[in-house]
Amino acid sequence: MKKNTLIKQGLLYAFGVVIYVSLLSLFMENASHWFGEEDARVITPVAVLLLFILSALVTGGLVLGKPILLYLEGKKKEGLDQLLSTGISLFIYLLIVFLILWLQK
Repeated sequence: MKKNTLIKQGLLYAFGVVIYVSLLSLFMENASHWFGEEDARVITPVAVLLLFILSALVTGGLVLGKPILLYLEGKKKEGLDQLLSTGISLFIYLLIVFLILWLQK
């Protein structure tokens, strides 16, 4: 696989994580309006933990899915390059988010 393709895929997978996290943040911001503000319910911690596990699955799949497949196919260098590309892309997106927050100050 070409280096350029790995970088594009890394950017795309990291962008998928950014979109997922953004949608999840939107949901969490509005959840009290939709479900009420009773924090003492037993079901709330269950829902939060299940959401946490689902988030780990989704983001883990986006970040680790392709690199693990490449690694298991014997393309170890490409798998590690894909993981590094996705990690660097996530870091760049994080810097962009921090920059936006800083500019809003």
